[in-house]
Amino acid sequence: MNTHATTNKMLSFLDPEKPQPWASFIEQIDRVAPHLEKFSYWLETLKYPKRVVQVCIPIQLDDGSLAHFEGYRVHHNLSRGPGKGGVRFHPNVSMNEVMALSGWMTIKNAALNLPFGGAKGGIRVEPTLLSVTELERLTRRYTSEIGNLIGPHKDIPAPDVGTDEQTMAWMMDTYSVNQGATITGVVTGKPLSLGGSLGRREATGRGVYVAAREAGLLQGVAMKDARVVVQGFGNVGSVAAQCFAAAGARIVALQDASGSVANPAGIDIEAAIACVKGGGKLVDMPGVESISTDDFWLVPSDYLVPAALEGQIDAVLAERLDTKIIVEGANGPTLPEADDVLAARCITVVPDVIANAGGVTVSYFEWVQDFSSFFWTEQEINAKLENIMAAAFHSVAELAVERKVSLRTAAFIIACTRVLAARDRRGLYP
Repeated sequence: MNTHATTNKMLSFLDPEKPQPWASFIEQIDRVAPHLEKFSYWLETLKYPKRVVQVCIPIQLDDGSLAHFEGYRVHHNLSRGPGKGGVRFHPNVSMNEVMALSGWMTIKNAALNLPFGGAKGGIRVEPTLLSVTELERLTRRYTSEIGNLIGPHKDIPAPDVGTDEQTMAWMMDTYSVNQGATITGVVTGKPLSLGGSLGRREATGRGVYVAAREAGLLQGVAMKDARVVVQGFGNVGSVAAQCFAAAGARIVALQDASGSVANPAGIDIEAAIACVKGGGKLVDMPGVESISTDDFWLVPSDYLVPAALEGQIDAVLAERLDTKIIVEGANGPTLPEADDVLAARCITVVPDVIANAGGVTVSYFEWVQDFSSFFWTEQEINAKLENIMAAAFHSVAELAVERKVSLRTAAFIIACTRVLAARDRRGLYP
């Protein structure tokens, strides 16, 4: 079989003018091939999503007009368990992006040793332009369109960029109505009143901080008075910033969709959160200086946290960064060629598949709690999260030293070995 020709066919829809997340994922997979020994036989299976679904979502807008939106759900690999991954509402959502995100979920779940495969979904939409009732119609229709793919033992969606607890409540209700029974475990990240878990909303940002802290301990970068730069001030970036500040670090620069701000003495994070929640913009809050996007990336720091979207750090930018440790709060923010530059500059990168795994870890706790209808306290949740995140990080760090590879490659070696070992044992059917 000519696998190269098949791969080219698989990727024939790529836009050559834009960075391609799926191409980055494939390159990351290729880099672990020499380390997989007997399981390298199965490596090609990770280069093809198991299932790719594109759906048309027609809804009636509040003014009575009809609008069509494009939605996706991708199952990348289900060898270790049901699919697990978020649903993204964003104008840049594409099939290519969702495929890559589902692949990274496969790696992330396996790296943390969670009993899930990788999945992801999304709708190409600017959610801020829709009313609440329009968003509800959009979510419910999307859920119905992918209803045969999801379920507590098949694929469990969760919130991502542009979605939240309310989105998950609509998804859970739509699926439950169609099934004729209340099935809380079909999604995670739900409101507490519908079987959600304490600590879930803060889990991804908290996990980013835990990964940064553990990396800092290994690198000798003290958290007290450390300079931290955070790109993205949504749920992940804001919670991570809170955790850094609570540990005595200084958040010296922030960036969100409104622009970039800096203060070498430290930004008041609680004031920034209050400003944004109140409908204001970071660039308008007192006590900060508005800076350009280019200057934002050049702010000297000990920890740099890209917590926005993928493809932010390319090789050119990697040459200019003035930081010690990059902690990837977003999925795929660093391109493979940038990884090489950063490694040559001795800048540590804590990869997304470890750094931002706090959300899916607590989603796992939520899924388990929904099955048993027995719920843990927030203190118990946070303690379990810290234990799993710290153990996963140190396993990756130890392998990186042993194999003389980056943390990302080490994480992929561990994850791919686990996934392909399951694939090997299960075999092919028929």
